Amino acid sequence: MKKHNFSAGPSILPQEVLLKSSEAIMDFNGSGLSLIEISHRSKDFVEVIENARSLALELLGLEGKGYTALFLQGGASMQFLMAAYNLLEKKAGYLNTGTWSEKAINEAKLFGDIVEVGSSKDENFNYIPKGYSVPEDLDYLHVTSNNTIFGTQMKKFPMTNVPLICDMSSDIFSRQMDFSQFDLIYAGAQKNMGPAGTTLVVVKEDILGKVSRKIPSMLDYQVHISKDSMFNTPPVFAVYTSMLTLEWLKNLGGIAAIEEINEKKARLIYSEIDLNPVFKGFAKTEDRSIMNATFNLANDKLKETFDAQCKEAGINGINGHRSVGGYRASMYNALSLESVGVLVDIMSEMERKG
Repeated sequence: MKKHNFSAGPSILPQEVLLKSSEAIMDFNGSGLSLIEISHRSKDFVEVIENARSLALELLGLEGKGYTALFLQGGASMQFLMAAYNLLEKKAGYLNTGTWSEKAINEAKLFGDIVEVGSSKDENFNYIPKGYSVPEDLDYLHVTSNNTIFGTQMKKFPMTNVPLICDMSSDIFSRQMDFSQFDLIYAGAQKNMGPAGTTLVVVKEDILGKVSRKIPSMLDYQVHISKDSMFNTPPVFAVYTSMLTLEWLKNLGGIAAIEEINEKKARLIYSEIDLNPVFKGFAKTEDRSIMNATFNLANDKLKETFDAQCKEAGINGINGHRSVGGYRASMYNALSLESVGVLVDIMSEMERKG
């Protein structure tokens, strides 16, 4: 039976990407060797990482604009630390929209003063703060574009003269925007790009080299740039699979094409949540994420029935995070509209049966 994978991450990948990457594990490019046993300095793999870096910039519309794409390790959690290490001299601003931005704030406090320009903690992060002001004396402003746990997403970003940093781990490559408004973007691969193990960092080079502290080599963006993202052995399988996923997205028509599909999926499930009295949405309507739909049962006594129907239909990864409860349907790029339809049919059936 087909499984419908709504997992929040590691998450679903395109079937063709899974097949091609699995073939490379056995024999890469007809070499008689596995992808994961060849030298990362070999011509075959150097072409992979260069292609992956180039595709990332191309899809984001940042080619020739002073940006470099890197594939690093340590997840987005390492970037909480690394961004501050490289950019925070005196004071930085953070928009607090959930668990991951709170973690980023805690790491940045090790390096300087932190101004929390806005927060939605007062309502368990079910909305995106608005109407806040950004001080002009900040080294940078950090925001999180999509909050996986709470199902909220920033629809607009602040206009500011200070460098803008964005954690896009759970919605990168999912919707069109002017990516040049950001000076640094980072995203763990395990939601819209590939398996866990690598993190995409896209950085505008002219913001670097301005802090007075000495930065350890492994945490220095300039070192990684100078070594073409190969300062140490990269996670070859995760980078290769990310490259295949970016090729898949390009062939599909790029971000514009996938955004149209993602909006259809989001409209389908949110329409059901709003019209079906059995369910209630968690995030404020105007801030709902097109990647992660969070919702609860109006009557918890129906949980056993709903869970059983989801399992019978092959729905996987639908449980909400413990801090929110209920359910979370993660609808990343590779999830089909058909899979969302299967979930919505079950939700509709719950209403029909009363």
